[in-house]
Amino acid sequence: MSEIETADDELQRREFEEALEVKSLRRIISAYLNYPEAAEEDVKRWERSLTKLPPHHKALLSHLPSKFQKLRWCITENSYFIFEMLKMFEPPLDMSQAVDIRENQHLDDVSGSHHFSRSRNLCLCESTSTSGGVDCHCLAEPSSKETCNGKYPAPFNKEQEVDDCKSLPDQDTLYATACCNGKVSSSPPEWLDPSLQLHVPLVDVDKVRCIIRNIVRDWANEGQKERDQCYRPILEELERLFPNRSNENPPACLVPGAGLGRLALEISCLGFASQGNEFSYYMMICSSFILNHTQAAGEWTIFPWIHSNCNSVSDNDQLRPVSFPDIHPASAGITEGFSMCGGDFVEVYSDPSQAGVWDAVVTCFFLDTAHNIVEYIEIISKVLKDGGVWINLGPLLYHFADMYSPEDEMSIDLSLEDVKRVALHYGFIFEKESTIETTYTTNLRSMMQNRYYAAFWTMRKKTKATL
Repeated sequence: MSEIETADDELQRREFEEALEVKSLRRIISAYLNYPEAAEEDVKRWERSLTKLPPHHKALLSHLPSKFQKLRWCITENSYFIFEMLKMFEPPLDMSQAVDIRENQHLDDVSGSHHFSRSRNLCLCESTSTSGGVDCHCLAEPSSKETCNGKYPAPFNKEQEVDDCKSLPDQDTLYATACCNGKVSSSPPEWLDPSLQLHVPLVDVDKVRCIIRNIVRDWANEGQKERDQCYRPILEELERLFPNRSNENPPACLVPGAGLGRLALEISCLGFASQGNEFSYYMMICSSFILNHTQAAGEWTIFPWIHSNCNSVSDNDQLRPVSFPDIHPASAGITEGFSMCGGDFVEVYSDPSQAGVWDAVVTCFFLDTAHNIVEYIEIISKVLKDGGVWINLGPLLYHFADMYSPEDEMSIDLSLEDVKRVALHYGFIFEKESTIETTYTTNLRSMMQNRYYAAFWTMRKKTKATL
């Protein structure tokens, strides 16, 4: 094969991978944009159930039609936030390019992926970081630009607004104005044109609802209890292990599986050069908005618990608003070098430039996201300096354990005992270990509370002298 043919093949491969990436990102954006339609279908289904009741039963539930209209108002408020968030997203790819991929060309069903490609480390902008120049999106400085949204009233206290909101706005209306509250939205970018929107399965929209719950966990006062359970032990351990931190030469801390970025930011505020790493575009789009574009504490309001009628003590509990962020990220007192890196953990941090770079690695609800947890532990060991520490908190609810597909995705599902044995093999020694009871994105007022008994440990990578 000639060099020209090899170069042509490589170019075609890269173009094809980029086309798959664009299609994947369009699917994720479409999942966000499909949120109001999917939520409206839920309300319609509940309304249809009500019509099937006999009259004497229906008479006992005469308040439900009013509740359904309030739910629609809440959905519209959530949709407004979602669209404003998407408008601020800067895609790392040319979203205007045509994507024409035949079904038999799919590689590993990347077109249906919800993440960054394994073959490319896509990032939202460039910055200098402690990790040797990995491209990242970073916390922006406070902006003087006025925000277009005001405070959101609780729907059940604004009967007139609810009455005026008989149904959700169609897509074109959503692009121009947020219904019912007079908030005017600026023009969207071309890549948010409705003609580019894809029809996506409901499982994709469920991921959007998951993001809304994660906002509560990471960025609302209501999530403080979970953050105290999960983040505070980690932060206290970092403070204990690094008592003499210096602003001139802060210790470098890597946070894989950073989600919406709160833990990475809190670590930065402690005096660490902190870098969060996240694989999911769903998460990265939202974390970028909160970190870079929110302008004040309590600026936004969502209604995270409206998507299920189950286990509610009262309608008011289900319809309650949640304001966020609880702090203004850009004013939180971060340490220079804070960043968020988008990309697959294995792909990014197995690079030789990452070897021995980090003083600490913090994993919170992360290890069980692996296809191969042994590979995760091996890379954590490689990126740590000799004598560096690994702090972990989380369960072992392996994400790929119950996935049945023609591709038969790999999932290495080890017991906690085996995980510890693998860690010892890769040069770690235990310094501290306990179990912490916690929840994850739980509605504090729900009648059902799922709890984890999470493993919490501190391990230290042996120095060469002790190997």
